[in-house]
Formats: sequence, C-alpha cells, structure tokens
Amino acid sequence: MKIALGIAITVAFAGLYAQPPQGPQPEAVKQGQALVRQGKLEDALALYKQELAKQPGSMALNNAAGVVLDLLGRTKEARTHFAKAIREAPTAQAKAAAERAMAMSYAFDNNCAGALKAQQPVIDYWVAEKNFFQAGEMANEAARVCIEAGDFNTAEKWYRKGTELGLKEPGISADRIALWNFRLEHAEARLAARRGNKAGALKHVAAAKALLDSHPGMARQQAIFFPYLTGYVALYTGDAAGALTDLAKANQNDPFIQCLMGMADEKLGHKEQAMEYYRKAAQATGHNPTTAFAVPFVRKKLAGR
Repeated sequence: MKIALGIAITVAFAGLYAQPPQGPQPEAVKQGQALVRQGKLEDALALYKQELAKQPGSMALNNAAGVVLDLLGRTKEARTHFAKAIREAPTAQAKAAAERAMAMSYAFDNNCAGALKAQQPVIDYWVAEKNFFQAGEMANEAARVCIEAGDFNTAEKWYRKGTELGLKEPGISADRIALWNFRLEHAEARLAARRGNKAGALKHVAAAKALLDSHPGMARQQAIFFPYLTGYVALYTGDAAGALTDLAKANQNDPFIQCLMGMADEKLGHKEQAMEYYRKAAQATGHNPTTAFAVPFVRKKLAGR
C-alpha cells in the first residue's frame, strides 16, 4: 500500500500523519537538514541556493529550500520553490507531496483558504488511489490549519469531510472507526470551545473519553492526545490554571502544546514562564500545521508584538 511522501514532517495531532520514506537524498539536502537541526537556517538556505544554481530543477533541493524559507518567515519566496518542485515532480505521488508542502506554506501565513486550495489536489490524489485513510488525514490536516486561523466553519466542514473519507476505507476495523470518531469529537470539542460554547465542548470531551475507554487498542496510541484536548478546552473557556495542569500531561516536545502552555501562563500573569515556552516552540523545524502555527506565533511574541 502506498503512503504519502513529505518533507521534514513531524508528528501532528493524532500521531498518524504518515512519516514517509524519503528515499535517497542529495548530499546537500542531508547537510542542510543537519544545519537546520542546529538552528542554522540561514546557513542551510545558503547551501541550498548554492546547489540550486547548479541544479535549478531539483525537486528535493527546491522543497528543502522552501521549508527553510517558511521557517524564516519568507513564505512568498518559499512558495516559488514549492511551485518548481510541483512542476518537476517525477511521479503523481511526488507531485502530491510537493502540493502538500505548498499547503503547509500557506499554513505558515495562517491562510486557511490558501492551504485548502493547495491541499485539495493532494486529497484528490489519495481518493483516486483509493487510500481513504490518507485522504482523510489530509482533509484533517487542512482543517487543523483553518481552526487556528479562526475559520471555524471551514474547519468543521473539513474535519467532517476527513472523517467521511476515512470511514470509506475498505474492510475498516472497529479500532479504526473509533479513531475517526475520536478525532471528530476531539475537533468538535475544540471548535465549541473556540466558539465560546463551554457546555458543548464538555459534551464532546466526554464523548471522546468514552471512545478511548471503550476501545483500548485505539487508546494505546491516542490517549496522549486527551490532555491536549482538555487543556485546549480549558484554555479557551477561561480556566488557564486548569489548562496548564492538563497540558503538562500532553506531549511536552510538541511546539503547539508549548504555545498553549505559554498562552495559559500569560493569562495567569506568569510572563517569564510564558516566554520560556515560546522560546522552546521557536526552535521547531517541522513543516506541518503544528509548526506552521507555532513558529510565526512565537516570533511575534518574542519580538514583543
């Protein structure tokens, strides 16, 4: 079964966004990735541009340069490289990977509409391949961008679409059905919280917990995302202290969780603690909705804006 390609993708919400095989990478890309991990983004970009002068049509180098440019906040320039990667893609699957990278570039601008437009052909590709799990993943990924961009109605539409697609998987298991339902309850709870509907949010939180309790196989992978949910709901319904308590049980290496904890500390008047979380989040180097929200958000926070 085919799985998605991607560039510098880290684990996102449900822990199942595919971590694809990269295949052999040009040596310059490997060297650049090492520089990125050291926080030397400008050095990595200089290396990629030097190599692109020799190989302007390299999909790998254009993708790599685009990722670094997004991390630097130079998103418009990044998208010129992703466009080249899309044009030079040798296969339909590689093209879908480059289109997904383009969608994430729009996410760095908090641009729901742009991300959806770029992600639609990726979803269409996986539907055509009859890989409905991956198609659902990509719809949910776009929805994740939209909720944090503040377009709650569009986010809800695409979370529901992701669930609908995922449930089309032939021979789908009971745990996989529960996974999609858990994801949807998780999303609906966050959306209700953002809309100021605390009672509705708590209703969906309870439904998500019931799914974890009744499907231990699914819960073994997904339980870590429950304190993220309860912390998120607490934060956006006025309980910053409760949010910190719950978020402390979530993935502490996730830059989005670090941002949420920083927000909660800010609400409690703990400025230094908040800045520490933001500094951690600023080190993220993924190219996914988590990092696409975190890096621009904390850049503004750390600059005092």
